[in-house]
Amino acid sequence: MNRDLVDEIEYLIDLLTKSGFFSKEEILEILEDQFIEYDLDFSGFDISLNDFNNKNFSNLEKTFDLLAEKSIVGVHNCGYDFEEGVDDVYELYVHLINNKYSAQGFCFYTFEDVENAIENNTLNLTFGDFQRNENDSLEIGRTVYQTFSDTGFDLKWDESVNSPIEIVNFVWDKKFDESKEYEIEGAYNLFTGVLDEK
Repeated sequence: MNRDLVDEIEYLIDLLTKSGFFSKEEILEILEDQFIEYDLDFSGFDISLNDFNNKNFSNLEKTFDLLAEKSIVGVHNCGYDFEEGVDDVYELYVHLINNKYSAQGFCFYTFEDVENAIENNTLNLTFGDFQRNENDSLEIGRTVYQTFSDTGFDLKWDESVNSPIEIVNFVWDKKFDESKEYEIEGAYNLFTGVLDEK
């Protein structure tokens, strides 16, 4: 196996374990999919889950809970990139509507955003209104900004609907927890659970 390929595999393992979203089995599946044309044996690679303390991530989860109370559905690890994130969040919206739930808007970050947080200590939050109304989207952005500000996050945003809200000086510290679901399934359960309690 050439050095470039080994480096690429090791980088991906490091990223997936640091993200805290995947079990060892899921990481192996992702590696097999990603490098399918090479027909590799990954048993020689060390896949150890991180030992992070979850402090910042717990605060992130708490803030997403608060958004749900304000009728904004928050999605952790929503798709790989922005386009996939938007597709996923609208798929979630359809599920909510079909089950007689209503949401004012959304807030999410993607796996690419997680990678950026791990490497640069900045997590981008995408937000918007499901009807794509610019004024309503701006209001949702302000609510998201205020909610994250109130829970102690350091933020940057130019108050434009076309710019993400950036959580700066953010150390990614999510520890893998097999008892919790994220992505759109986890977001659906969280959001509907909050509404059902009202």
